[in-house]
Amino acid sequence: MKKVTLKDIQTLAEKARPQLWKDAKVLGRDVKIYLHWTAGRYGQMYDDYHINIDQDSSLWVSTDDFSETLAHTWHRNSGSIGVTLCCCYQAGTADLGKYPPTAKQIEAMAQVVAVLAKALWLTIDRDRVLTHAEAADNIDGLLPVGDEYGPGTTCERWDLQYLGTKESPEWTIDYDDPRTGGNVLRGKANYYANLFNK
Repeated sequence: MKKVTLKDIQTLAEKARPQLWKDAKVLGRDVKIYLHWTAGRYGQMYDDYHINIDQDSSLWVSTDDFSETLAHTWHRNSGSIGVTLCCCYQAGTADLGKYPPTAKQIEAMAQVVAVLAKALWLTIDRDRVLTHAEAADNIDGLLPVGDEYGPGTTCERWDLQYLGTKESPEWTIDYDDPRTGGNVLRGKANYYANLFNK
């Protein structure tokens, strides 16, 4: 793992952009950004994700090539970037446990999404930036019907379905609810995108 800045992430994403778009177009879709938590402790990082974000908001990359296909999201790894928060060991749908997402992590993830979206020529919306929970429930329609494995079905993967914050306080599977983790994170990312473009 290598510690990086937002500027480093922008540079790596711009370098990987042509290959990511080539890989995504082969699949008939746009480049995607998938948001996760590790289900580990603070400080525990995993090389399944391109970017790990620790409790203090520090940013770590597992590769210098963001077009490298890593195993972060089932059936969705090509032409995408996986970003994760180092947190949520033993989290449950009623309680995020002793390692919940920190406020610093949440803000850092939103900033990372804003930087990646600009570098990759993406809009920040639910079709291009999804939590693992949203991807697992196939809310963008990429998986064959019946292959869902998220909160609305088996709940095998529910990363960031809620954040345990005032803005996203509790479990819900209504993806149009502004309090889901995905909607809160995209809202914050759009705020930072506008701020960074001034």
